[in-house]
Amino acid sequence: MELGLSGRGVLVTGASGGIGAAAATALAAEGARVAVHCFSNRARAEELAARIGGHVVQGDLRRPEEAASVMSEAVAALGAVDVCVANSGGWDEEDVPVWEMSLDRFHRVVEDNLLAPFLTCREYLRHVQGTGVGSIVLVSSVSATFGEAGNADYAAAKAGVAYGFARTLKNEIVRIAPEGRVNVVAPGWTLTGGAAPDAAAVERATATRPLKRLATPEDVAAAVVWLASPVASGMCSGEIVHVAGGMEGRLVEGAPGTA
Repeated sequence: MELGLSGRGVLVTGASGGIGAAAATALAAEGARVAVHCFSNRARAEELAARIGGHVVQGDLRRPEEAASVMSEAVAALGAVDVCVANSGGWDEEDVPVWEMSLDRFHRVVEDNLLAPFLTCREYLRHVQGTGVGSIVLVSSVSATFGEAGNADYAAAKAGVAYGFARTLKNEIVRIAPEGRVNVVAPGWTLTGGAAPDAAAVERATATRPLKRLATPEDVAAAVVWLASPVASGMCSGEIVHVAGGMEGRLVEGAPGTA
């Protein structure tokens, strides 16, 4: 199937590795012209851009002026940004319950995962005002749906992206782009590099899902491409696509049921 992405300008944020790099690669394989955003790892972004024929844009998307600069550079490189894949984010690996969580950590994680997508989309929609064409794919997490003990900051920020933010934007974007769409990809545990998890960790992570494996970045990228395509998902807006093997909940520590 021709996905209608050939020649389209696409900005992928947080694209120097993991899901973002896989999404940029998959979109370029469909003929899209891709701007590869990075925050600090420019060398990896440049390596990826050289491989896929893309363009590197760099900046801290938590800062309004840098988010504006990233979008301006992407538009200058591509001519127009038809699709914005807001993927950048991060989480703290340390398990900290709410009653022990510092305000500094909460602010940092929320800025990474909610403020940055807000500023990215704000700048993108300002661009769309001039083109009348636009599509946004937000990358959230299954934590938005099921929560994540020890990472309430991350789960709350990702829920804000997937529900209140995305579902508001899908109603607003059509004011400036009649065919504009906003959708969400919500990955589960995804193998993005580093040490492989042990068998016990994988068993626990997949306990409530019928597909007993962890996702790869390419699995998530395929969903991003599908939602970016005006042909494959042209009548989908405000949707959340979970890439988590049919996950139905999380195991609660010390209890046999699911969250």
